[in-house]
Amino acid sequence: MAAKVALVTGASSGIGEAAARHLRDAGFTVYAAARRVDRMAQLRAVGIHTIALDVTDDDSARVAVEQILAEQGRIDVLVNNAGYGSYGALEDVPLTEAQAQLDVNVLGLARMTRLVTPHLRAQRSGRIVNISSMGGNFTTPLGAWYHASKYAVEAISDALRMELAPFGIDVVVVQPGSIRSEWGAIAAAKVLETSGDGPYREQAAAVANALGNSSRPDARLTSSPAVVARAIVRAATARRPRTRYRIGFGAKPLVLAHRILPARVFDLLIQRAVGGGA
Repeated sequence: MAAKVALVTGASSGIGEAAARHLRDAGFTVYAAARRVDRMAQLRAVGIHTIALDVTDDDSARVAVEQILAEQGRIDVLVNNAGYGSYGALEDVPLTEAQAQLDVNVLGLARMTRLVTPHLRAQRSGRIVNISSMGGNFTTPLGAWYHASKYAVEAISDALRMELAPFGIDVVVVQPGSIRSEWGAIAAAKVLETSGDGPYREQAAAVANALGNSSRPDARLTSSPAVVARAIVRAATARRPRTRYRIGFGAKPLVLAHRILPARVFDLLIQRAVGGGA
């Protein structure tokens, strides 16, 4: 039987790149997609297909899916991984930037799902794996729009799981904790750009430091993207996958703490952890 086909968005670095490699090692025919194809040369060198994809653009998304179907005749797994972290005080973040955050993290996920779902329904099988975050369960200072996007991913995934179950399609959420990747450095730069001056500057400096530290190769209190990639493979291959895989440093204890602690106590815990207190 021909290998199953997986499409991974946001595959030029971090979790997406690791997921593409691990899915290939698990026997999938893998299409790694990102806006910058040149950054995926190493994936192409090991036999992974690389394609250009901007999840915020209708034509780009449609062309990418059509290419895979033309070349392989099927798609079995969609890993909705494309995303970034937009940080800054709500007062400071332009609504155009808020819209951009939702366009990538939420509407981009929905766009790819809408394109792939008809083919999964026709097959009466398939997996949609949505990469959320432990930050889809609780919030941190200066991260309102990022967390709003991940809360939305959680809700969309729950609705999709029920909608698509009658067609043999599983919907799975992966909730990474603190992961070593360039994501943290990008988010740190964003918070300093947005709130590095003005009334939130002390919070911004502290939050940027916490975010930036997670990108360092020697960062403690973080996990490798490979940890998340292995969970994605389990989600894609298990006969009956879990609805959620909570994986990586801090994910399980922090989500549990948020569930059982009074809100103000949890606020204090987070403010001390990331330096976001007054």
